[in-house]
Amino acid sequence: MKTSLQLKMGQSLTMTPQLQQAIRLLQLSTLDLQQEIQQALETNPMLEVEEDFEQSAQPSIEDQMAEKPLDNDPSLDSSSSADSQELTSEQAAQEADSFSQDDFKTSEHEATETDTEWNNDIPEDMAIDTGWDEIYQHTPTQAAAPSDDDDFDFESRNSVTETLQDHLNWQLNLTPMSDTDRIIAENIIDGIDVDGYLQTTVEDICESVNDELKLSEDDENKTETDEVEAVLHLIQRFDPVGSGARSLQECLQVQLNQMPSDTPYLPEAKIVVLRYLELLGNKDFAGIMRKARLKEDVLKEIIALIQTLHPRPGEQIDQQTPDYVVPDVIVQKLNGRWRVDLNPEITPKIRINPSYASLIRRADSSADNTFLKDHMQEAKWFLKSLQSRNETLLKVSSKIMEHQRGFLDYGDEAMKPLVLHDIAEAVEMHESTISRVTTQKYIHTPRGIFELKYFFSSHVSTSSGGECSSTAIRAIIKKLVAAENPKKPLSDNKIATLLGDQGIKVARRTIAKYREAMHIPPSNERKRLV
Repeated sequence: MKTSLQLKMGQSLTMTPQLQQAIRLLQLSTLDLQQEIQQALETNPMLEVEEDFEQSAQPSIEDQMAEKPLDNDPSLDSSSSADSQELTSEQAAQEADSFSQDDFKTSEHEATETDTEWNNDIPEDMAIDTGWDEIYQHTPTQAAAPSDDDDFDFESRNSVTETLQDHLNWQLNLTPMSDTDRIIAENIIDGIDVDGYLQTTVEDICESVNDELKLSEDDENKTETDEVEAVLHLIQRFDPVGSGARSLQECLQVQLNQMPSDTPYLPEAKIVVLRYLELLGNKDFAGIMRKARLKEDVLKEIIALIQTLHPRPGEQIDQQTPDYVVPDVIVQKLNGRWRVDLNPEITPKIRINPSYASLIRRADSSADNTFLKDHMQEAKWFLKSLQSRNETLLKVSSKIMEHQRGFLDYGDEAMKPLVLHDIAEAVEMHESTISRVTTQKYIHTPRGIFELKYFFSSHVSTSSGGECSSTAIRAIIKKLVAAENPKKPLSDNKIATLLGDQGIKVARRTIAKYREAMHIPPSNERKRLV
């Protein structure tokens, strides 16, 4: 046992803080990236938002990105202009380090001229006790008026904040009734779910009201079930009609009872809902016509009337706030050529603050100068990480669209099988990097906005020895169902046979799985009268 020194040679992967930052930015969504940039702007004084000024010393991240057409596309213009060329890693590094003192002095001189012009606008003989409004007149703005500014918050203006309970309570406050009935109504409204159905029993409501009023069972003024039923029928006529129903049948009956008496086929519709609702749900039209003694054309009108009702009345009020998706990449056809571009609106244009950068001294080791140097280095690495993220996202998106060009021209049916390994080989990156780039990243195409993951799908063998994408098979199934005869819907076996005629080998259980994934009901539930 003794101590000794040994020399070894080996290779290892070291995750530097800069590399960790680049990987973390790569997998962030658009919203998370904006929050990360905002946090960097708040913590690093060297970074600032580039707003409404001409070409500065440091080009913005979006200006450095190039418009990239689909590679190897014969329909694309092979020539590229100087402002649409992609920067290499060395050029990006040189751009980040190319902050000269002359550029900083120029920017500082421009800022000084701006301050001088502002000072010249202020009157020299302005009295000390003079108010600002007495010198500078301004036009008051109306807060309620819509603004054309990009910062106008349309989401908060149009967002839905009222729930079904709020809507019912608002109508309850406008309805005259006794104090006891009002307590009963409040307990009923509290028991209504988001769909508009009462999830508690009349007996439980009676017990809850008696406990609230501190009435015993022997008290002659205690609340009875008849009183609760009367108040419940009143609430069921509130808007939306049918709220507080205890079953689908009761919900439809309440809505039919509120219709005008001269509505065509209203009595027949009430009979069908009251007696044959189960047969109607099972699409047993022949049984309804036989038992109710109705003709086919009359049954069609009755079903059309019932379909105007709302089986879930609460959905008319309690709506969820829509989630808006901001695409990271935009694909558009210009002059007959598909072009892939980054969305310039997803991230703010940031740069290094020239005023703070001009304060750095090379041979100064003071605490203030060290502070500025450290934040300058962090700002440069942050800009490089953003540049790397944009380059990788653009490169991967271009390869995906190049592979799925048939989707852009013909739709989902022309989708080709694609896995992460195919794109990883094309761009010479690891599959984990491709997975990070395509997760929570969206692309805007003429056919809609899709997540980049949407273009990856497994393959199914064809009779000719080729491969067909599972996404294309789903599109074909959807097309077949849309064109089927409503009286005789296509079964899963029939769809599998039709696909087999097209050379696509798909089992019946696979058809059922794809159909359920697209929320398409089985054939017996799709049957209807024409």
